[in-house]
Amino acid sequence: MIEMIVILFIGLMNVYTCHLYYRDKQYSRTGQYRISERKLLQASFLFGGLGAFLGMRFFRHKTKHRKFQFWIPITAVFTVGVWAWLVSEVLQSI
Repeated sequence: MIEMIVILFIGLMNVYTCHLYYRDKQYSRTGQYRISERKLLQASFLFGGLGAFLGMRFFRHKTKHRKFQFWIPITAVFTVGVWAWLVSEVLQSI
């Protein structure tokens, strides 16, 4: 049961993180107050790495920043790895 909750959390965190990248891109286009790079990276490290990676690619946002080029793929691989491990644990218990 706890694995299912964590799987759901990871999924929601990735949707949220991708949405953050979308909103920040929209803010940058309209000159509004921006979402901090720290918050974007924190969301990535809190199992939102895949959402951050997809947000960077789909919205072409933060793609030229070195720290994002380095950290986002790492967090994406880590997120997918943890998610895959949890899913395999759940499937084995069925």
